[in-house]
Amino acid sequence: MIRLALFDIDGTLIRSGGAGVRAFGQTFAKEFKVPDAIENIVFSGRTDVWLVRQIFNRHQIEPTEKNFARFFDRYPEWLDHYLHTLEGGPCEGVLDFIAAMQSAPNAPTLGLLTGNIRKGAELKLRRYNLWQHFEMGAYADDHEDRNCIAAAAQKRGSEFLGRELKGEEILVIGDTPHDVECGKSIGAKVLAVATGGIALDELKAHQPTWTVRDLTTISALEVIK
Repeated sequence: MIRLALFDIDGTLIRSGGAGVRAFGQTFAKEFKVPDAIENIVFSGRTDVWLVRQIFNRHQIEPTEKNFARFFDRYPEWLDHYLHTLEGGPCEGVLDFIAAMQSAPNAPTLGLLTGNIRKGAELKLRRYNLWQHFEMGAYADDHEDRNCIAAAAQKRGSEFLGRELKGEEILVIGDTPHDVECGKSIGAKVLAVATGGIALDELKAHQPTWTVRDLTTISALEVIK
C-alpha cells in the first residue's frame, strides 16, 4: 500500500503558461545582462539549480555561491509577476485525483518531489490554490540532481511518518522521463502522465508502473492500493 505520494509540479499538477521560463529569462537579462540566456535550453524535467549552472557555464559566468544567491534572490519576484500575468491552471483531473487520494481509506501522505526551489514551488501552487494539500516535499534547494532530490524526499517522508519507508510504499507522479527515472532510483512506483508535452509512447519507453494521458483516465484508488 502506498503511504507517500510525491507529485512533480510543472506539467503534472499545473501549467503556468511558461511563467518559470519567462522568469528565468528576465532574471538573467536584468541581473547578469544576458538577454538570450534561455535560448535552446530545455527546461522539462530539469532542476532550477541545474539549469542555472548550465546557463552560467554557457555564458562564462562563475558558478559561485554569490552568483547563485544573486539569481535566486530575484527569480521569485519575476516568477510571481509572470504567474499573475500569464494564463495557467491545474492540469486535467488534478483536483479530483487529489481529493480521491485524501478521502481514501488509509489515505497516503501527499508530498512534492520537484525540480523547483521551494519558494518557486510555493508561489506556483499558491497561485492555483494547491499548496495546502502537500504536507512535505523535496526541492532543488536539496540538490540539483533529481535522483538525489528523490532520496531526500524518501528520507523526509520517513521522518514525517515516523518510520522508514520502503520504495514500494512510495508513489512518484510526474510528466517526464526524468520523473520516471528518479522514482525508480528509490524503488518507488511511478505514475507517468502525458500532460506536460512528452508523448505517451516516449513515457512508456521508460517503463513506469502506469502511463496515462492525464489524471482523468486512472483511479487514485488503483494506484495507492
